[in-house]
Amino acid sequence: MIELSIRNLSKTYSNGVQALKDVTLRIGPGMFGLLGPNGAGKSTLMRTIATLQEPDSGGIDLGGLDVLRQKDEVRRQLGYLPQELGVYPRISAEAMLTHLAVLKGIHHPRERRDAVAALLRRTNLHEMRHQSLGTFSGGMKQRFGIAQALLGNPRLIIVDEPTAGLDPGERVRFHNLLSEIGEDRVVILSTHIVEDVSDLCSQMAIISGGRLLLTGEPGQAVQALHGKIWRRNIPRAELAAYQQRMAVISTRLVSGKTMIHVHGEAPPDPSFEPGPPTLEDVYFTALHQAPAAPAKAA
Repeated sequence: MIELSIRNLSKTYSNGVQALKDVTLRIGPGMFGLLGPNGAGKSTLMRTIATLQEPDSGGIDLGGLDVLRQKDEVRRQLGYLPQELGVYPRISAEAMLTHLAVLKGIHHPRERRDAVAALLRRTNLHEMRHQSLGTFSGGMKQRFGIAQALLGNPRLIIVDEPTAGLDPGERVRFHNLLSEIGEDRVVILSTHIVEDVSDLCSQMAIISGGRLLLTGEPGQAVQALHGKIWRRNIPRAELAAYQQRMAVISTRLVSGKTMIHVHGEAPPDPSFEPGPPTLEDVYFTALHQAPAAPAKAA
């Protein structure tokens, strides 16, 4: 059974931003959600695992392969869908996928033809195979991205912010596709959308400021907040005062009023009612409790 092991990974960019701070993770087969806000370090971690950049320190092992030293071997077992997949807009989906199959090392013409056809069918793009990629919708482009990531039957697939910008129907279709491919390999889903992790992933981690804040099963993380989430509606003008007085982890406009969620062992006052915890509450609680970033030296 393949496992991805990340040990004490750190990365600081030349501008002084420390994108990763001693990150350690063990990820087995199935869908793994890496959840965090924009700028949290998710993409830096994904690019490092995908052999596209070097860390300052630490190590990564994929089923016995040293990811940082055996890059070519790792790339043969890797499928990667970056946040922005560059394609040639005038080339058809079939021609582009065929070209990528050659680059992936599928050199026998019949094997390559069969692999491309099978992936276009699996991603529901076979009828559009002669259509230029520049005419594809956002959801179709993401499905093409998964098709190219699956070339060569990789054991590790990395998907970076895949549903940003998709309409609800395309998002559901993409979720179904990800669920299918995540049954027998390691699939890492990097996102800032809590629902994607809640819907798809059996394991997860929350990252912010380059640090891991929480790891585990989404259901267990939600259960751990049972009896610790309190909510009430307040006038919008009073929000700042509540935020100063108590641990407000999130706010939401509901029927014209501001609903606040507060984390605590007991209600802040009798006006609060208990709220059933969600993965969104787990996420915002972890961010709220995260240590503040140290001030930069002058």
